[in-house]
Amino acid sequence: MTTQPHLPAADPALVSRAAFGPDFVWGTATAAYQIEGAVDRDGRGPSIWDTFSHQRGKIKTGEHGDIACEFYDRYEDDLRLHKALGFPHFRFSIAWSRILPDGLGPQHGGRVNEAGLAFYDRLIDHCLSLGMTPWITLYHWDLPQALENLGGWPNRKIVDWFADYVDVCTKAFGPKVKHWIILNEPLASSVLGYFTGTHAPGRRSLRALLPSIHHTALAQAEGGRVVRRNVPDAHVGTTFSCSPVDPYTDSTRDRAAAKRVDALLNRLFIEPALGLGYPTDELSFLNGIFKKHAQPGDLEKLAFDFDFIGLQHYFRVVVEHTYFVPYIWSKDISPLSRGVQTITEMGWEVNPDSLYRVIQRFSQYDGIRKLYITESGAAFYDTVQQGHVHDPQRISYHQDYLQSVLRAKNDGFAVDGYFVWTFLDNFEWAEGYRPRFGLVYVDFRTQQRIVKDSGHWFQQLLTDPVDWSAHPKTH
Repeated sequence: MTTQPHLPAADPALVSRAAFGPDFVWGTATAAYQIEGAVDRDGRGPSIWDTFSHQRGKIKTGEHGDIACEFYDRYEDDLRLHKALGFPHFRFSIAWSRILPDGLGPQHGGRVNEAGLAFYDRLIDHCLSLGMTPWITLYHWDLPQALENLGGWPNRKIVDWFADYVDVCTKAFGPKVKHWIILNEPLASSVLGYFTGTHAPGRRSLRALLPSIHHTALAQAEGGRVVRRNVPDAHVGTTFSCSPVDPYTDSTRDRAAAKRVDALLNRLFIEPALGLGYPTDELSFLNGIFKKHAQPGDLEKLAFDFDFIGLQHYFRVVVEHTYFVPYIWSKDISPLSRGVQTITEMGWEVNPDSLYRVIQRFSQYDGIRKLYITESGAAFYDTVQQGHVHDPQRISYHQDYLQSVLRAKNDGFAVDGYFVWTFLDNFEWAEGYRPRFGLVYVDFRTQQRIVKDSGHWFQQLLTDPVDWSAHPKTH
C-alpha cells in the first residue's frame, strides 16, 4: 500500500462511523467478470460477456474482461488491502460458468467444476481468516454461453437451471457464508440484455423482452427459496438499481411519463417479489406476460419473503413525454441539458438527496424489513501524479451520500449498510476500462494497485477508534 497522502479529514461533524452505530455494515462491492480474469482457466466455461465483449463494436473502448484485474490470481493480496482499508464486509459474485461450465447442474445432465468450487472456497476462507464477512451475489449478469445457446433468459427452463446452480453453490458454501444476494439489478440483465442490446447477450428483440423479465422474476424468488432451504440461517436478499424519476415539466403528459418510467426502473421486480404483481396499470404491455408466458400459479411463485433488499443508486432521472419511444413514451433529459453543475465521467448527475429519496420510497413498502445500499459510487477522471491518485470529487461524493444515508437512518428508515462501488478499478461492462469507480487505482498494463485518496479517506473513517459506550445504539 502506498504512503498515505495529505487529504481532507473524515470530518466527524459531517460523517463519522460512530454516528451510524456499531452494527452498521461497511463494505465494498465487486463482480466476477469485472475483476477475476482467468476466463479460460481451471475449467471455467465461457459466459455471455466473454462472447459479447469480443464482438466488434459492443464495448466502447474495444476491450474485454479476459484479464481484468487478475483477481483470480491476486485475491490474497487484494483482500489484505481491502482489510487494511478498514472494510469488514466484502461483496463478490460467483461466476456461474466457473461452477457449471455447461450451465446445467447434475440434475439436468451437467457437470460441476470442482476447480471452480475450490477457488471460491479459498476466497471465502481468506476473507474469514482476515476477519472479513463475505457476501455472495449469485448472479451478476454473466450467464453461461451454453445456456444462452439454449435460449437464455427467454427460455422458461432457465428458472430450473438457475435453481440447480443456486443449489450447488449453497450446498458448497452455505456452512461458511450466511449473506446471500440472489440477483444483481435484474432490470439491466433483462432489458439491456434482451431488448436494447447494449449489454450481453446483445439481443434487440421485442419477442424476448417479456419472457426474459418474467423468468428473471421467477428465478429471483426461486433462488431465494433454494437458499432458504439449504442454508436455514441465511440472510437472504436481492438488489435493484433504483432512481427517483421526476417530470421535466409539471405538464400532465410529463407527469404521466415519469410514472411509467418509475414503474419500469423502480417497481418492475420488487413488486412481484412482494406479492403485488407487475405494475400493469402504468405499463400495460406487461399484461402480455400473462397472455403469452405465465403459467398457472406463477403469480404466487413470483413472491418471496426476503430478509433484506439492496438498493443500488447512481443518478436521478428526469423525463419528458415523447411519441418516439414505444411502451414508456418518454425520453430522458440529460443532466448537461438541464444545466446540472456536478456530473460524473459517466454523465450522471451527483445529487445526494436522490439517495435519501430512494431509501424513503422503498421503506414505504410493506414486507421490506431491512435495506442496504449495496452499491454507491462515482467515476471521475483519475490520474496518477507522483505515485498518488488525488480524487477529491469522489471523497465529496461519498461523504455527501453517506450524509443522506445517515439522515434516512435518523429518520427511522431501516437502512443498515453501505457498500462502495467499487473496491478496484475494473472492467465497466460496455464502457470498457475507461471509467474508474474504484477506491484503488489499477494500472491495467502492470496490475499495480495504488490506493486513491478516497480509499485513504475511508481507511481513516473506518479504522479510527470509537468508544461505543459513549454513543447510544441507533435504530
